[in-house]
Amino acid sequence: MKENDIQFLKEILEKRKQVILENLKGNSKEIKALHNSVPSDNIDFSTIESNSQINFTINANLKQELKEIEESLNKIKNNNFGICESCEEFIDIERLKIKPHAKYCINCRENLEKGELV
Repeated sequence: MKENDIQFLKEILEKRKQVILENLKGNSKEIKALHNSVPSDNIDFSTIESNSQINFTINANLKQELKEIEESLNKIKNNNFGICESCEEFIDIERLKIKPHAKYCINCRENLEKGELV
C-alpha cells in the first residue's frame, strides 16, 4: 500500500475517532439528563426508559467502533495496517476507503458472516 494512501486513511480514522468521542460525551450528558428527569406519568417513564436503552445501545456500538479504530491506528504505527486478520492478504484499498478499520478482506468477511471462517 502506498504511503499517501496510508496517510489518507489515518486522517479518516483520526477524524472519525474525534467524532465518536464527541458523540459519546454528548450521549453521556443526555443519558444523565434522562435519569435525572422526573417522569410525570407512565408514558413519560416509558419514553425515558426507551430513550435510555437506545442511547446505551448507540454508545456500545460507538465504543466498539472506537476500539476498532484504535486497533487500526496501532497497526499503522506498527506497519501492518491493511492486512486481513484471516488470510493475511492485503485488504483492497477501495474497501479500506469505505471502512478504514476493516479487519478482513471482503472474501474473508463474507465467509465470516456465513460462519465459514475459522
